[in-house]
Amino acid sequence: MSEWDLETVKCEIVNDHIAIVKLDNPPVNAHSAQMLSDIPLMLDRMSDIDEVRAVILTGEGKVFCAGADLKGRGQGGPGAHWQNSRNARECYHSIRECTKPVVGAINGAALGGGMAIAASCDILIASEKAKLGLPEIDVGLLGGQRHAQRLFSHSRLRTMALTGQRIDGAELYRTGVVEACVAPDALMDAAMAMAKTLAAKSPVAMKMAKGSLNAIEEMSLRDGYRYEQNLTGELGKTEDSREAMLAFIEKRDPVFKGS
Repeated sequence: MSEWDLETVKCEIVNDHIAIVKLDNPPVNAHSAQMLSDIPLMLDRMSDIDEVRAVILTGEGKVFCAGADLKGRGQGGPGAHWQNSRNARECYHSIRECTKPVVGAINGAALGGGMAIAASCDILIASEKAKLGLPEIDVGLLGGQRHAQRLFSHSRLRTMALTGQRIDGAELYRTGVVEACVAPDALMDAAMAMAKTLAAKSPVAMKMAKGSLNAIEEMSLRDGYRYEQNLTGELGKTEDSREAMLAFIEKRDPVFKGS
């Protein structure tokens, strides 16, 4: 047991400033009220722990996240639907808004809300057993389409949403949705390699770069680039920025302090 473990989300902080966060809600890591509460708390903690510079998010067992817990649908009385919907939104945004880069290691099916969790990560690595899908059309629900829109083209997204089609890891890699598709037993090694690369960067620059990417996503070209330029000016005032430039000139690895 780790000191950071929650009821449905576990966390291990390993070497090289990396945290491995696992969704652990058997049997298929479906959304429960508890998990929708635990994920934001865990990701908020990651933002505040200086020791952590990159996060790997994956699923325990054979499934990444099966999405909504259908057995729990319709329970809770008046207001339950709105409360659950709000909690789901905040869950996804907590991943996107985590100040540390999040590598999604998709170990199995990521369906509906599970795809929304994956789409909220910064970089995706898939197992050959990974599948992304929007099965809601077949169970009388909707959801996940807007998050999936960040990953898929117009026609592919609509095919998935309107037919329930699932896309496997090899196809996700072929179409550029994920950075790699590897054998199941190589998934965590590939995710760790990516996380180590991210964790080696300046924590200050990384926080600002991720924040910038989030902010400019829906800005115009002019406004987005102006925003980046302003952040570049702020970053240039930091010790980490000066260290990065000096290390480049001196042809050595930089030593970042996070300030």
